[in-house]
Amino acid sequence: MPRFSRGFDVQQAHDWLARRDRRLGAWMKRLGPIEAPPGWSKFFDPVDALARAILFQQLSGKAASTIVGRVEVAIGSTRLHADTLGRIDDAALRVCGVSGNKALALRDLARREAAGEIPDLRRMAVMGHDAIIEALVPIRGIGRWTVEMMLMFRLGRPDILPIDDLGIRKGAQRVDKAEAMPTPKALLARGETWGPYRTYASLYLWRIADFNPAATGKTNRSQD
Repeated sequence: MPRFSRGFDVQQAHDWLARRDRRLGAWMKRLGPIEAPPGWSKFFDPVDALARAILFQQLSGKAASTIVGRVEVAIGSTRLHADTLGRIDDAALRVCGVSGNKALALRDLARREAAGEIPDLRRMAVMGHDAIIEALVPIRGIGRWTVEMMLMFRLGRPDILPIDDLGIRKGAQRVDKAEAMPTPKALLARGETWGPYRTYASLYLWRIADFNPAATGKTNRSQD
């Protein structure tokens, strides 16, 4: 059974993509190299990460962090798991600022963890990314995009392309100088060019979508 390492050689990915796709390669040269995400080298707990993803949904980072902090105080732990979440009832979660839907999602996550349905890091190390997605998307409140972010920024899987992400689609539109953003289906086909390093291509597509030549010019002048 193959074992998947966390992360990949970003220089190798850079060189591969630059050779494979001249349009993307031109942008890569313009933006410079992107370093490996720091999360690849840090331990993380999948259940805790999923619980925090649920709490952060549809909120600003500051608001979500405040709510997470309240929950941590209420359960007396910084580890969000079935055993610690079991220390607090739904009414207390509401006092912390957790919505009813998110409370249900946390309960479902805890139930599935207790049933052994959530793979830990050791199990994930021998699972392909499609298998991980299949295992996690049945959790209430956890969609494919959330799992893809875990695969990219935590597990460092090299060939993930979040085709429903608007930033990714906007970046692809700019790369190809298209009149409209590609549909998810069209982006999936377009992304075949970037395999087996679609994760690294995605990092660039986000940067390309956010790139503002005017802002860059101002920044450069201020440094002269």
